[in-house]
Amino acid sequence: MSPETTHSPKDFGAPVSSDPHEKQMTLRDRIFQIIFESDTPAAKGFDIALIIMIVLSVTIILLDSVASLQARYGEAFMIAEWVFTVIFTVEYLLRLYCLDRPVRYARSTYGLIDLLSLLPSWLSLIFPGAQALLVIRVLRIMRLFRVLRLMGFVSEGHLLLEALERSRQKILMFLMTVMSLVIVFGALVYLIEPVEAGFTSIPKSIYWAVVTLTTVGYGDISPITPLGQFISAMMMILGYSILAVPTGVFSAEVMRSIRRDHYSDEACPGCGHEGHERDAKYCRRCGTWLNEEAEDPRRKELDEEIEQLQQDRQSINEEMKLLKQERDGTSPSHDGCDHPDEPHEPDEPPNHR
Repeated sequence: MSPETTHSPKDFGAPVSSDPHEKQMTLRDRIFQIIFESDTPAAKGFDIALIIMIVLSVTIILLDSVASLQARYGEAFMIAEWVFTVIFTVEYLLRLYCLDRPVRYARSTYGLIDLLSLLPSWLSLIFPGAQALLVIRVLRIMRLFRVLRLMGFVSEGHLLLEALERSRQKILMFLMTVMSLVIVFGALVYLIEPVEAGFTSIPKSIYWAVVTLTTVGYGDISPITPLGQFISAMMMILGYSILAVPTGVFSAEVMRSIRRDHYSDEACPGCGHEGHERDAKYCRRCGTWLNEEAEDPRRKELDEEIEQLQQDRQSINEEMKLLKQERDGTSPSHDGCDHPDEPHEPDEPPNHR
């Protein structure tokens, strides 16, 4: 019997052998190591080959949409596309096979992208023309970040998403304001302009207001009355001003995210200043040690210097005391202690009889 295997909670249930003496990997373990890992030559070769096939597949889809190329190489394009589809289908099934929890992977971001990159080809058997949606395979190139270990780009992407999440309410409020302005201006121009100008309904006037406020200006509908043209000009000027608002809001949130990642909000225990870098050790204003859980190394050095100075002072005091005794003509006792305050008994006079 094969040894019992335990499963790590990471990597969608990657099988890991529980026997420390077991050295031989099963076929399932080898497939997992090649497909999901990128720290071995085989795994890196697989990922690079996969990315090359993704790029070729997307290129074929783009070229197949050109009428002249499709007329000459349409059959070759179709054969190549189905070859890539079969390869990607087998790869997707192997990903599910080598995992203990395949449903968890299928519901992840990469799993959904892998599945969506396959469905258009198989759906084209029922709904002709669905192959155009195969360009979604280009999203699978995101695996390039894992292959080349460019996780810095991923972290920066998380920073942008976090900034968007925090500015969501402000942006929604901005969009509601813009929609209100568009509806008001659209209805106003509908009342002012004649039907001959193209403003046949309020929804169509709102369409004109959106195009004008965003400074796109298709030109299919335009006011012909002086008042309508004045409103149109004011809307275009207003559009330049309004479009800068979400940019400023988003930029402020990005800067706040960068500041929170690189700066700490802990206050200095000495002066109360905030906004120090996370790796800062001392306050940039007053020089106080910031880590309250650890002892300031400078304090230990100062304590040692103070102790040394106190010892030097004690030795100097002893030397001064000896010098004063020599100056006054007294000498210390043999036991090393002086008794200046001890009274001396007078000598008895000799008894003469």
